[in-house]
Amino acid sequence: MDATTPETLLSVALGIGLAAAVGLRVFLPLAITAAAAALGHVDLSPSFAWLASTPALVTLSVATVLELLAYYIPGVDNLLDAIATPAAVVAGAVVAAAVMADLPPLVKWTTAIIAGGGAAGVTQGLTALLRAKSTAMTGGVGNGVVATGELGGSILLTLLALAAPVIAVGIVVLAAWLGVRLVRRLLRPAR
Repeated sequence: MDATTPETLLSVALGIGLAAAVGLRVFLPLAITAAAAALGHVDLSPSFAWLASTPALVTLSVATVLELLAYYIPGVDNLLDAIATPAAVVAGAVVAAAVMADLPPLVKWTTAIIAGGGAAGVTQGLTALLRAKSTAMTGGVGNGVVATGELGGSILLTLLALAAPVIAVGIVVLAAWLGVRLVRRLLRPAR
């Protein structure tokens, strides 16, 4: 299929939106996408059909619950960020590739790695910096607020990506821009 058809461009936007959501929570967007695929709401690439299987849904659901709980434990949340950052890049590329069904493999994987992995990595990196700053400023007490924001953002961005991928990408771009500005402000030395 031509890589410039509206359906193909929407699948790329969907992949980028889901990948950015993976940067907020690694397993939650994958679990929601798997459930949506199992219910017939999302088309997966044939090589990713396993994502909609019952074992994958159960595994992703358990991983999601454990991840969500771990982010509410001070100290564990910062340790989890160190692990989640590279995992988010890989998961972002995987979820992007999974929904880019009509692209030739070279184009799909190049786009998934650069755009999907990049979106997940930037999102995860910004939230890890925010959590580190929260830990420094509140001794970890404020990290629950950060975790709740990330959880809500991951759910909303995942659902928006599934319903309106182009709008989701626009929000990802805007949020990344605002996030970079916020991180710069937080890292700026006090005057």
